[in-house]
Amino acid sequence: MAMLKLRDRDLQAMQAHAEQAYPEECCGLLLGRQQDDIKILLDLLPVKNSWQDASPEMLHEINDSVCWTGSKRDRFAIAPDEMLLAQKQARDRNLIVVGIYHSHPDHAAIPSECDRAIAWPQYSYIIVSVQNGIACDLRNWSLDEAHQFQPEKILKIEATSLVDE
Repeated sequence: MAMLKLRDRDLQAMQAHAEQAYPEECCGLLLGRQQDDIKILLDLLPVKNSWQDASPEMLHEINDSVCWTGSKRDRFAIAPDEMLLAQKQARDRNLIVVGIYHSHPDHAAIPSECDRAIAWPQYSYIIVSVQNGIACDLRNWSLDEAHQFQPEKILKIEATSLVDE
């Protein structure tokens, strides 16, 4: 069974980032290790939501027209140069990118069609629902073989347990 192990402080940091970015979507990368179907989050890397900046080069590869409109209030993008830098930083620390988190301002923590269209199968996707500026729900998702989102379990563990993994 696929799952993501993380610390409570990581959940709190994602929720704080989501509240700070409200009413726009926030986004960030999840760095860690993977052992079989278990991803272990070891570090968060908040990044700028570059939807307006990065979307033109992103969208030419996406056939789903639902992603061609929107604003930072309902879309997010991670600039390619930030993704490459994060991958390099992770590699230098013997880590990998295990997922992405982002927020849904005034919407449920359920993936949108655009989220699905741009998602990669190997990642976990944490979505933080922020209602009226307050983070109120957080859910984790991953893609199945049919490129559909399925819930992925989150297991909160003590910080010292992560080091032993």
